Amino acid sequence: MPESSSVPTEREQLLNRLANLAYRRGDFTLASGRKSEHYVNCKPVSLSGSGLALISRAMLTHVEADAVAVAGLTLGADPLVSGVAMAAADRGRELDALIVRKEAKGHGTGAWLEGPLPAPGALITVLEDVVTTGGSSLKAVRQLRDAGYKVNRVVTIVDREEGGDAAMTADNLELISLYKLSEIAAFTPA
Repeated sequence: MPESSSVPTEREQLLNRLANLAYRRGDFTLASGRKSEHYVNCKPVSLSGSGLALISRAMLTHVEADAVAVAGLTLGADPLVSGVAMAAADRGRELDALIVRKEAKGHGTGAWLEGPLPAPGALITVLEDVVTTGGSSLKAVRQLRDAGYKVNRVVTIVDREEGGDAAMTADNLELISLYKLSEIAAFTPA
């Protein structure tokens, strides 16, 4: 009887890429200043065409149906917002991409936000590559809310499980993660 080989799902394919290309074990200092033996840098996956396609399709399923745009703090979210907007267009959905600067532009309009700005009051979903304490995501949310937009949800590729979820809840935000750090750290290829 021939061996049955199953084709990995897109979720499994993405988990494999994250575990092999984005995850490292060692001694690291994180953006939050915390020390950790786990390091996750999603850029080797999100900056590859096939990796971004997998991420974008997965994230799009968690963007609110009435959201008119996705946004995120530069640099980690730059490919994510563009990829999710393109994945939406491939499915016939109009969804714009916005980039939130880390600081106001030093010239011209002094803008914090880049992209086709929706009308005030519009719903925007925030995208993030990795959430640790939630600080970067909350910075993006604050800028968007200060600009008059509604934000209820943050979608991240990886939740490091270090308080980000509680920080989001305290700010009336829902955090949805494609993966938990524990899942990536425990991954063993089949």
